[in-house]
Amino acid sequence: ARDAKGKKLFLHVERDRFPKDEGANLVLTIDSRMQNLVETHLREAVLDKGAKGGIAIVMDPKTGEILAMANEKGFNPNNIKGLKPDLWQNRAITESFDPGSTFKPFLVAAALEEKLVSESDMFYCENGQYAVANRVIREANRKRHGYLAVRDILKYSSNIGSAKIAEKLGSEKFYAYIKNFGFGSRTGIDLSGEAAGLLRPAKSWTRVDTANIGFGQGISVTAIQLITAMSAIANDGVLMRPRIVRGLTDKNNNPIKMYAPEMVRRVVSPETAKRMSVMLTQVVGAEDGTGKRAHIVNVAVAGKTGTAQKFDFARGVYSSERVRTSFIGFFPSENPQVVIVVILDEPQRDKWGGVAAAPVFKNISEQILNCYKTNIRKTPEFEPQETQNLQLVTADSSLIDDVIEDPLDDESRMPDFKGLTIREALKLAKTRSIDLHVSGSGWAVQQVPSAGSILGNERVCKIEFTMNN
Repeated sequence: ARDAKGKKLFLHVERDRFPKDEGANLVLTIDSRMQNLVETHLREAVLDKGAKGGIAIVMDPKTGEILAMANEKGFNPNNIKGLKPDLWQNRAITESFDPGSTFKPFLVAAALEEKLVSESDMFYCENGQYAVANRVIREANRKRHGYLAVRDILKYSSNIGSAKIAEKLGSEKFYAYIKNFGFGSRTGIDLSGEAAGLLRPAKSWTRVDTANIGFGQGISVTAIQLITAMSAIANDGVLMRPRIVRGLTDKNNNPIKMYAPEMVRRVVSPETAKRMSVMLTQVVGAEDGTGKRAHIVNVAVAGKTGTAQKFDFARGVYSSERVRTSFIGFFPSENPQVVIVVILDEPQRDKWGGVAAAPVFKNISEQILNCYKTNIRKTPEFEPQETQNLQLVTADSSLIDDVIEDPLDDESRMPDFKGLTIREALKLAKTRSIDLHVSGSGWAVQQVPSAGSILGNERVCKIEFTMNN
């Protein structure tokens, strides 16, 4: 090493006080296969639409675990020479933006929870133009709506209908629900550099502000805030803290510390969450819904499109040319397992969320379903399976009464971990206070003690995982 004048520097370097084998392994919630497919589809979409960039996140709504998080345009961290610092950012947590119509579900959920509206309540949408103080609010794409029910305000993504619901809710209550959904403050995800977004106090809102925020303008959010809030609707109204670290293991992959999912608060009642799921399913499932391009055969998808104008700071107005398109949704809507948000920044082609972002959601979702061979599809392709591996997904109560109790459901016996991922195995083990010693990755193929063994005082199980499916 040399100084600025070229003179040699003799530096005293202390040896690491901790041998290399004394460190712990960091276990992430990220699923490598899911991460790869999300990155691939996001990259293809950015190129196809000529977008400036993009963000995609996949979350488990019940635990808050981040299963995939992608930024495009990205970079190779092994070769950062010549890169601008702004490319180093994880924009999924650092970049805030106007959410546009993806914000409307949180407005409607608040109004439902306050019993101010029902799904069938009608609002007059002024045939496309609504004067609020000194501003005229228009529908996207110059659409003209007369009377719309609340469910149709979501389905057709009416700005005027949303503005009127926001006025009925009032700024103070609306602000309180926005805060409870997690906007305006950091989510607390275990990553550095998270932004809080921008939410001005309700006392400073004008009538125009209340109307604007109702359809997602005049408020800034991050992608991680958006998916965390939608996950609360998918999780029966309960907001979970997002996380990317599952725990620590030693050099032999034995757990040192595993972090449990953290509930933040209940935002809305389970009933309100279910009613929202039904309405958001119509956004995707209806032939005339704005989210129809996110539809998946035999899977009920709930979601919302968004097209947000970007603010032009030079002119002090919202730009009609520069937009962010987005889609956020979850499936299956009756028992959500996955929430996905896709955001494309300044696409040059197909500048609407339902056209540009919804198909990306669909592609990612279908590949997740195909790769993981889940039981989500109502009519899956036939694959011969042994009876012992079949799982009952849903059944009438009369059928459930006749099911013979499985001895492995006895909490005094060791459960069968075979075929589970590490995440699934840890979740099952936690329900029976079993310490897992894991090796490998992928799916469980062997366990000691075997399934059905009596659990003694030492509730320990060694499991071997492999990537061979």
